[in-house]
Amino acid sequence: MAKQARAAVTRQQIVRAAAAMFDERGFHGASFADILRDTGLSKGAVYFHFASKIDLAGAIVAEQHRRSIALVDAIAGTEASTLEQIVMLCHGIGRQMIEDPVVRAGIRLTLELGSLDKPAGPYLDWITACEAFGRRAVEEGDLDAHLDPSMLAHFVISAFTGVQLLSDVLAGRVDLEERIDQMWTLLLPGIMPTSRHDAIETVRGARWSLPLGGDLLPVSAT
Repeated sequence: MAKQARAAVTRQQIVRAAAAMFDERGFHGASFADILRDTGLSKGAVYFHFASKIDLAGAIVAEQHRRSIALVDAIAGTEASTLEQIVMLCHGIGRQMIEDPVVRAGIRLTLELGSLDKPAGPYLDWITACEAFGRRAVEEGDLDAHLDPSMLAHFVISAFTGVQLLSDVLAGRVDLEERIDQMWTLLLPGIMPTSRHDAIETVRGARWSLPLGGDLLPVSAT
């Protein structure tokens, strides 16, 4: 057990160093030698866990995916209305991008690399989760009954992806929360029934307020 624990700590150390490098330089700008140097570990220790740079990239994307899905599960367990949970999810993922270098690196690698195994997985799972939220929101009366939850989910994730990407390019994501808020300001009046418009401000202001979790731990662990 002690040996397994040490191996897990070593793996975390490697992933942290690689994520920081990929976040800063991207996949092609980060060399395996530089990552090896930044880990502070021997070459043998690194190669025991990861055979190549592409293996490291895949592990970071998988970890980013796990953290994001943990956030989905945690938000789904709150007492907020389902439409509020969709808004909370967007802001929660936005916070992850701002605060968590592993998430930032995973997002960047997913956009940069088409050679990773199933690189679209995180986006497809976000869409699936958002669609499930949308169906429940229709049942709760907070979304127009004629709205297609699948279409909404694709649009919300597409819009969020564009908002965060433009925020990153123009402002290093320092204005990301504001831009997400603007996205929902424009979107909510068109998807909520007129009879529910008095709740728009409450829905738009929904936030995930708990900590996002520690290093390489599920965000729901705290």
